[in-house]
Amino acid sequence: MCRVERGGERKCEVVLQKVMKGERRGVVVEKVKSSSRSKMKLWMIRATTSVLLWTCVVQLTTLGEMWGPRGLKGWPSCFSQDSAAVLQDKVHVLAGPALPPKRVYKNNGYLMVSCNGGLNQMRAAICDMVSIARYLNVTLIVPELDKTSFWADPSEFQDIFDVDHFIISLRDEVRILKELPPRLKRRMELGMIRTMPPVSWSDISYYRNQILPLIQKYKVVHLNRTDSRLANNGQPLELQKLRCHVNFSALRFTLQIEELGKRVVKLLRQKGPFLVLHLRYEMDMLAFSGCTQGCNREEVDELTRMRYAYPWWKEKIINSDLKRKDGLCPLTPEETALTLRALGIDPNIQIYIAAGEIYGGERRMATLGTAYPKLVRKEILLEPSDLRFFENHSSQMAALDYLVSLESDIFVPTYDGNMAKVVEGHRRFLGFKKTIVLDRRFLVDLIDRYTIGSLSWVAFSSAVKEAHADRMGSPRKRLVIPDRPKEEDYFYSNPEECLEPSYDPLSGT
Repeated sequence: MCRVERGGERKCEVVLQKVMKGERRGVVVEKVKSSSRSKMKLWMIRATTSVLLWTCVVQLTTLGEMWGPRGLKGWPSCFSQDSAAVLQDKVHVLAGPALPPKRVYKNNGYLMVSCNGGLNQMRAAICDMVSIARYLNVTLIVPELDKTSFWADPSEFQDIFDVDHFIISLRDEVRILKELPPRLKRRMELGMIRTMPPVSWSDISYYRNQILPLIQKYKVVHLNRTDSRLANNGQPLELQKLRCHVNFSALRFTLQIEELGKRVVKLLRQKGPFLVLHLRYEMDMLAFSGCTQGCNREEVDELTRMRYAYPWWKEKIINSDLKRKDGLCPLTPEETALTLRALGIDPNIQIYIAAGEIYGGERRMATLGTAYPKLVRKEILLEPSDLRFFENHSSQMAALDYLVSLESDIFVPTYDGNMAKVVEGHRRFLGFKKTIVLDRRFLVDLIDRYTIGSLSWVAFSSAVKEAHADRMGSPRKRLVIPDRPKEEDYFYSNPEECLEPSYDPLSGT
């Protein structure tokens, strides 16, 4: 309090001013101190948070290695061991089985592959290439699919197969990447890698002695043709089993294809048993094989022109009659109808046609349709909107037919192409499901004799049944012909190393 005396008013003002300045200075000092304390608290909070987060990351890494499922990796896991155990049980229920452990090995380089042919030709090639990559201890790049064949299908690997499942399910065997690392990608763009087709039907020693040194030299080798490049027989047992693991487990179709396949099977099952007929009487097959049985003059000319239009279809001049008698032509729809009847196939069974457009259309399908009126196709069972996604994607259409073929009560291929062989082997793996492998050479001779009247129906039917009694997909020994691998039984049609038949293999035919 300022006491006012004579001449003291001025003194009082001075005192008051000093007091007020002191107060303001104190406020400023207090603000500075408060700001410093706030910054210190903020720094301490940040530091503490960082420590906690880092602790969570460490715990997460440990738990991630214990649990396996990718979906948990990257999530904080700050909880007690008891709560971790409870959550672990829940995770196994929700996320499925743990991932296989990664295989640790010294990487010898990178293998790129470009598959050629149709879906099942490429499927078998992928199985071979995974096995070769595993044997050579190299990293495999997700295979590139054929886009230049007759079908000109633009589908990528991930459009047909579940690429993540493919990579994860094989992680304990071989490292698979979706693309080359950047530095090697640049080498590829500069043409600094080795591109070549491997030798057909080669033993695994060829890849060890010839291909591996090239991979070690160039870091990357690109195999640009992969069909039938690994021999059927004489391979190490673990390699044969790996081929099966890839084929029957790792190569899973996309969810969209799987779901549509299940829907088709469900629609068929609602009406009883069904037979899948792989009627390989399509324009490309006839042009390629030169088989023109039952075609008119116009159609013969059209097929011939088509054969000459494709330079890689090397055989140009073909005698259709001779080829048919040798059993090298697909059965015609008319021959197929006779054969199914002779085998005693119920005329009321549903027959699902697993094929593209039949050459000659309704005219050529009339006889078969009369004998078996319950002919169905995916285009009949499904709405156009269901198949819109698959239009102009023949490999995806083939994948759908593949799934239905696996589930059928009976599978009958009219030609021993890649789909027929791979489906046959897959059905063997699923428990030797009934697959009628037709002896075309024997059949066409019988059909011709029956047609001209030299063989009665009873005799014809009896002969057909007898000839196919042991060609129904039952266990049998795979045929081995030394030095003639093309004439051997195809590995993927009878992968006996992966099967567990309850029979004496020495007694098999």
